[in-house]
Amino acid sequence: MLAVGSVVMSERRKVDVPVSPAAFLYLVADTEQELTRMPVTFTRMSDEEEIRIGNELARAYARNEERENTPEIGIIERHLTKIGEQVAANAHRRLPYKFHYLPEPYLVNAFALPGGHVFVGGGLLALMDSEDELAAVLGHEIEHIDHYDCSERVQREQALRKIPLGGLFEFPIELFEAGYSKDQELQADRDGTKLAVEAGYAANGAVRMFETFARLYEEYERRAKTPQEELSRVAQQTLEGYFRSHPLPSERIAQIQKLIASEGWTARPERDLAIAYIFWTEKAENALTAKKYAQAEQLATQSLKLRPDQPKALLTLARARFSQANFTGAAEAYRKILEIDKTSHPEIIRAYAEALAASDRTTALRVFQDWARNLEGEPSREVTVSEAGLELMEGAPQSSRRLAAELSHDDHASAPLWTGELAWWYYLAGDYAEAVELLMRAQQLRPGDRWLTQALVWSLIEVRRYADALQILENSSYDPSLQSDKEIARAVTHWQAQQRDQAMIDFSAVAAQPEWENANWVKALYSPLVAQSIQEMQAEHERREKESHARRQ
Repeated sequence: MLAVGSVVMSERRKVDVPVSPAAFLYLVADTEQELTRMPVTFTRMSDEEEIRIGNELARAYARNEERENTPEIGIIERHLTKIGEQVAANAHRRLPYKFHYLPEPYLVNAFALPGGHVFVGGGLLALMDSEDELAAVLGHEIEHIDHYDCSERVQREQALRKIPLGGLFEFPIELFEAGYSKDQELQADRDGTKLAVEAGYAANGAVRMFETFARLYEEYERRAKTPQEELSRVAQQTLEGYFRSHPLPSERIAQIQKLIASEGWTARPERDLAIAYIFWTEKAENALTAKKYAQAEQLATQSLKLRPDQPKALLTLARARFSQANFTGAAEAYRKILEIDKTSHPEIIRAYAEALAASDRTTALRVFQDWARNLEGEPSREVTVSEAGLELMEGAPQSSRRLAAELSHDDHASAPLWTGELAWWYYLAGDYAEAVELLMRAQQLRPGDRWLTQALVWSLIEVRRYADALQILENSSYDPSLQSDKEIARAVTHWQAQQRDQAMIDFSAVAAQPEWENANWVKALYSPLVAQSIQEMQAEHERREKESHARRQ
């Protein structure tokens, strides 16, 4: 009767609790503390049975875990296996250890399954910069297996739930993500560090890993304040669960330092984490998406110092430089991409030509032809379009006219896009009427292409067809990456149509975007009319802000 009454009262007095990935870790951590006090007895399972159960759990987890198998994931997993096998070589139990990478950036954790499976989260690897830190983490997880912590957890859960061993693969994987008892965690720290040292790694790797955890926990105690930090909030909640189920970093650091002194281990130089460049590149891409261009350039440069032949890092570097109006630096990065990968990359070829033109119109054609001369076979259409466009910028329209005529009879699926690219070169060269004609032809063939639509809007503004430009802006859907371009185009259209108040409403939505605040970037990529309009709207925006501030005072 008391139990029924408690349930009824709890249902009537429900409390709203925000859902978070920490909740299950909290539950398991509290359950683990209770389990250590319960007199559960069992006969230890055989290695064969443990391996079988671990394999079933790993397969079940793989089925539930949808992920894209990128080349980077393969590189990381092979590296984990290499380091893990070195560390596991001195483990007491001879098990078929297998090492897996989970690319989730919020998973700041590692865990082990019975029988030898070790998983490392992307969020945790991204925090490391040395092989020694990785060896310490893998050693810790190997010791949870070596000391039967994983298998005992399975047997305790099986005893509590009265589940046959054959059904244990249905256990949620979070049971193993959560920590064990304090004594078990500290023992795994000690013995895992010993495994790493015996494999030739520095014991200080464990110390630095725990120092990172301590620093990270302090950083994540603050709540994220912007939508871009949503991922940080998830990581924060996960870390809260992690620290609830693990000893404090300060205690773990003190233990390892004491162990170093008692064992008499001499200091060894730490080795750079060989796969760190992958995570530097990911951080650079995230910074670029957040429009933190200087930071993206710094992170991409750091990644390229570790491995110079990375197209992804070079692309991020090029875009970050381009967005900061460093067109010469952007062109250098784009050219390196083209030299590393000899296959045709239409977007990179076009971007390379645009960066050259924005950097120096007088030399762009010569530099582009110097690169194109080394290509094998016939130049692709992307090369001929860009070359014709650069000739047009130098005042020689013959090639572009001939190419426009050819494209009008070309039935290739990409012909409208090539026509649109050529039209944009006409726009940059100041021949707006020809740009409108070519873009309207291209859009008729590909009416849903968002880039062609936006290019047409900019060209219509130049020939003062403001009503047509606004109609297209209102009726067209836009890719999120072009949203700020759309808002600025609408603002410029209203401004030129003398609809100043509406123009300022549109302009205010993107006034703080770093690209549009950069006069050199705007002048290089848009017409003089657009550059002047934006400059005038910025001045008007500042004037209205001052007036509003004065009224509030």
